Amino acid sequence: MNYSEAIGFLYNQLPVYHRVGKAAYKANLDNTLKLDSCFDSPHRKFRSVHIAGTNGKGSVSHMLASVLQEAGVKTGLYTSPHLKDFRERIRINGSMIPESEVIDFVTRNRHLLDEIRPSFFEMSVAMAFDYFAREETEVVVVETGLGGRLDSTNIITPLLSIITNIGYDHMDLLGDTLPQIASEKAGIIKEKVPVIIGESDPETDGVFIRMAGEKLSDILFADKIYSCDLSPADNEPGGRRFAVTGKRDGGTISGIAGLTGDYQEKNLPVVVTAFGILKDHFSLDEDDLRNGIRNVLTNTGLQGRWQTIGQNPVVICDTGHNGPGLKWVIRQLKSLKAGKIHFVIGFVNDKDLSLVLPLFPKDSAYYFTRAQVPRALDQDILRTHASEYGLAGNAFGSVAEALAEARRNAAPGDVVFVGGSTFIVAEVL
Repeated sequence: MNYSEAIGFLYNQLPVYHRVGKAAYKANLDNTLKLDSCFDSPHRKFRSVHIAGTNGKGSVSHMLASVLQEAGVKTGLYTSPHLKDFRERIRINGSMIPESEVIDFVTRNRHLLDEIRPSFFEMSVAMAFDYFAREETEVVVVETGLGGRLDSTNIITPLLSIITNIGYDHMDLLGDTLPQIASEKAGIIKEKVPVIIGESDPETDGVFIRMAGEKLSDILFADKIYSCDLSPADNEPGGRRFAVTGKRDGGTISGIAGLTGDYQEKNLPVVVTAFGILKDHFSLDEDDLRNGIRNVLTNTGLQGRWQTIGQNPVVICDTGHNGPGLKWVIRQLKSLKAGKIHFVIGFVNDKDLSLVLPLFPKDSAYYFTRAQVPRALDQDILRTHASEYGLAGNAFGSVAEALAEARRNAAPGDVVFVGGSTFIVAEVL
């Protein structure tokens, strides 16, 4: 069995959420616990940090892993979904799990997969935790998939739990009110393990405070401790200078941010707050913090966060795909000193378009498309829905075709943006 065959087996034999949606979601931890037992509970053999949230959890996960790497700590990183290669989900010190490890896992455990019939995500978590344990990883930064309470990653007892924020996303699985969604995310809060909440909200704060109280866990709201400013950085093309300032003592930590999206001003206070806790467990200093934030792209291989992928015209992509995330992205696009914005966009077929289409500007050009996954929304259906919100454009059967047309139509000084769905971004990278 080669790598392509191993990945093909996993995609074809296991329910894959990012391809088929709700049908692949398992609303319990039964399969995860069975797999964990079969592998002798590998999650007990490394320390961990657990991160959930509607938006920002990927950026925070990568930045924290980068900070730990800068301190010389052997650091695992588990994230999802991947953009180009399955192995992006499982990294140690930024290096993806080798293809040989994936092949070996599938070959050795095919009988287990046939017997237990886990979801693709359940299998991915089992593979990751087994790999991290065998490689004697010192700490693993673990990003949840959906929710938290019933997420397959939620068998760990971490050093620190983090919930970045709460917004409307995956309501068919997590609930249709913010308190309901917060309750699912709060499921990662563990007994006497401190928890950081990135963004306070009157609708959800009580949920987290109650859960932390029940678990005897210290709770910190990062946005009540720090403020953050992002500004252009001299001599750093495309870079941003950040300044995170304590609201009580006025002390400031500043440096260059490797992730340059405006929305990172919400994530950076979370990273700094987490640093304040993790430095007591590892030998971390402020240089590690600054260097980790600056070098996150090279340290961890993160892609798809306000990433410039072309010039003449400038082409930017971002994986923001729900209302809160897209609001930040569109605001930043409007702030650019550019001419017209050309949007190459597509969504999944279970997306509530009424929450996202009203955010897009009516005076831009649109190229409606679909990713090559079963869960993608048909481009003609998207075009019809978009027209109801005053968004005009043409439909294209492939992302490549849509992007090529946007590039042809863009005048000097215009900007092309690619996004709406992680899968759209994956196809252009």
